[in-house]
Amino acid sequence: MKTQVAIIGGGPSGLLLARLLQTRGIESVVLERKTKAYVLGRIRAGVLEQGLVSLMEQAGCADRLHAEGIIHDGTLISYGDEMFRINFTEHAGKPVMVYGQTEVTRDLYSALEQSSAPIVFNAEDVVIQNADTDKPHVTYVVDGKANHIDCEFVAGCDGFHGVSRQTIPIEVRREYEKVYPFGWLGILSETPPVNHELIYANSPRGFALCSMRNENLSRYYIQCSLNDKPENWSDDAFWHELKRRIPADQANKLVTGPSIEKTIAPLRSFVTEPMRWGRLFLCGDAAHIVPPTGAKGLNTAASDVHYLYNGLRDYYENQSSEGIDTYSAKALSRVWKAERFSWWFSSLMHSYPDQSKFDQKMQIAELEFLRSNKAAQQAMAENYVGLPY
Repeated sequence: MKTQVAIIGGGPSGLLLARLLQTRGIESVVLERKTKAYVLGRIRAGVLEQGLVSLMEQAGCADRLHAEGIIHDGTLISYGDEMFRINFTEHAGKPVMVYGQTEVTRDLYSALEQSSAPIVFNAEDVVIQNADTDKPHVTYVVDGKANHIDCEFVAGCDGFHGVSRQTIPIEVRREYEKVYPFGWLGILSETPPVNHELIYANSPRGFALCSMRNENLSRYYIQCSLNDKPENWSDDAFWHELKRRIPADQANKLVTGPSIEKTIAPLRSFVTEPMRWGRLFLCGDAAHIVPPTGAKGLNTAASDVHYLYNGLRDYYENQSSEGIDTYSAKALSRVWKAERFSWWFSSLMHSYPDQSKFDQKMQIAELEFLRSNKAAQQAMAENYVGLPY
């Protein structure tokens, strides 16, 4: 097989890149290690920046997003029984969109399949060869049969545990990581959200988040120990603990019900540099991880796709390599700002095992400053809705 861009990973970033390239007549092949059903079964983020919405529009995949997505003009932050609102449209001039990552992926699959774009599922033993030359190729196995793709570029969109980052020699990579001393226990329930906007809660008992996927599907999280297990938590125990971490007036109107999913996710911040090696480019979780507190994971992957798509388009349409040559620097500049915001917001909202009484007082002081200071609210709003590309 021969193509212009081999894309490793059939999640949202790989699919979005493939679809955008397709709109410009640039050929690609997507290799996904799992099945389509497995990819669509992953319940992930649900807050989209306008930059990602715009990319979906460019890809011709935004009709359902606009019909079913929920526009959020702000978010709520609580500490104890106190609660205040950050107004995104007032302070940053634009809202965010609540629309599940699974639905973004579904829309992209639909568009690519309707146009018969090549997507290979169950691609195992993927190896990226000669990425540091002008003739890279990719080998992989499906159903025991070896396959080979000659390509001009490789986009590594295969996540933190994928092969793409590991293909870059260790002596070339510089990696930065912070592992947080807690996780998030999350449940999904077919219940109406407790509030029409997200609630981020700082509580002496630990962080909590009240989120949603739609008007009848809610997503709730509570901070937990890294050693905890989902099976240690009954639904009743989860609901009881959540109510203790959010303001009483919100807890009183919380609609509970059976969970349809229950998981624990560890939190980490991670960045690898550079995001390009020869003709291999890293996108999304292959290059960086953020704690989910700031809703930046999927959105930062989208900004990578924006830079790479435009660089490849300029290469093929204008015979200019400037976009791909500056890809890593441009992407990393924005990535580090998203990492800073996610780290700051996580530090503000969570209880830490080694936290002193002084540290707790500092958290409350910063929350009260954020509540009362318009400049602080503007800075948060601008970061939350997404910095410009």
